[in-house]
This record gives sequence, structure tokens and C-alpha cells, in this order.
Amino acid sequence: MKNSSFFLCSFLFLILSISCNKKKYKEVVEVPLPTGVEKVSLGSPDDIKADKGAFEMIKLPYPYDALTPNIDALTMEMHYSKHYLTYTNNFNKAIAGTELESLPIEEIFKKLDLSNSDLRNNLGGYYNHTLFWEIMGPKAGGEPKDTLANAINKDFESFDNFKAQFIDETSKQFGSGWTWLIVDKSGKLQITSTPNQDNPLMPKATVAGTPILCIDLWEHAYYLGYQYKRKIYIENFFNVINWKKVGEKYEDAVRKKTI
Repeated sequence: MKNSSFFLCSFLFLILSISCNKKKYKEVVEVPLPTGVEKVSLGSPDDIKADKGAFEMIKLPYPYDALTPNIDALTMEMHYSKHYLTYTNNFNKAIAGTELESLPIEEIFKKLDLSNSDLRNNLGGYYNHTLFWEIMGPKAGGEPKDTLANAINKDFESFDNFKAQFIDETSKQFGSGWTWLIVDKSGKLQITSTPNQDNPLMPKATVAGTPILCIDLWEHAYYLGYQYKRKIYIENFFNVINWKKVGEKYEDAVRKKTI
């Protein structure tokens, strides 16, 4: 009798346990899920102002969402209004009260002490991003024309060869940095890469020259949209290159070297 009572109690306990577990499971799966996607409110690049200093932020020549789907709007807003703003303010602080404050930026590079990491990083961050914003645009991409097209065909044999070499050089850059198309001292076009916020205008650059095109390889430039797929970001970058602006920079660089 005692055994029968024990087994009966055990059976009833088991049934109650299963019933409770089923109830708990049902409560979990019936929690309502969100029915909509939260919208992100974007500001305007025109609202972003650097602190007073010798150098100003370049006005972004297009809205934050103008480069979608190749570069998403939230990445552009964070990149321009946070990273670029910070580099600009820190660069101005680094040269405030010094002789560098009154010099053109190219001359500041010539006088740069590479051991001064604060100035090196923020000078590079300011200059590199300024160029980056300029050489992109909506309804861009395609291939260069006129003088720049002839120069690319001369120095790389074809635009397709140039594009393949640029993507290859960019893909090999480990970690944060930049890849550049530059006009070297002889007036020839070359592709090169630099780490961190360095660039080809800095003293002791591996390949020195005047930058006319660049791609930002820091994660803040692409990670929200591409995560670990940096190669796709690099390939899609060619869809937003403003070749007209790059061509103007090429002609200006060549003109300065012939003066």
C-alpha cells in the first residue's frame, strides 16, 4: 500500500511538472515580437561645425544618404559628423599658437616631425578625410575621361588594369589605413598604401607623391554596412568615385610640378 501511494504521488508530480513546463514554454513563444523597424533619424552635414581654428571642415558636397547603397547613410553621418569633426578639432588644437597655424597644409606636411604622434595622426586624419569626401559623389562611378584617362592608359596600360591593381593593393592592406592613387615626383601615376592616418605627403613615405584619389580602410568607414566583407566595400567604392573631381586634382598636381 505504501508502495502504491509512493508511485501514485510520483506520477502526479511528474504530470504537474510537465504541465508547468508546457505552460512556461507557451508563455515564452507567445511574447509579441516587434512589428516594425525603428527608423534612424539623420541630421544634416550642414549642421556640423568644427571649433574655431586655422582649418575648417570641408562642406560635404552631398547628403548623408546620397551614396546608398554603396555606402549607407548612418555610416556617412557617423564618419563625417564624429570622426572627421574630431580630427579637425584635434588638428587645429595641435597647431594652435605655432608657426604651422599660418602655413598651407602641404607645407605643414613638409615640416612634420613624425615623432609627434598627436600632430601626425590628426593632420593625416584631417587631410585624408577631406580628400575622401571630395572624390566621391552620387550618380558617379564609370571611368575617367580626357587627360586622366590618357594618363591611366599610359601608366597602367588600361583602366581595367588600374582597377585590378588598385583593388589588389587595397585588399592586401592589413588593418586600418588608406590606399592611394598619386602623382609622383616625375608626374607618373602610382598606387600605394599607408597605415593608420599616414599619407604619401608625409616625410619618409614609402612612395611619395600628391594624392588624387583615396579609399578609407578604417572599420568606421564600412563596418556598419559590410561587417567583415571589406572586399565588397572596396569593389563598390568604384561606384561612387567622382572621376571628374579626380581628373581636376590630377591636372592640378601635374601643373604644380611643371611650374
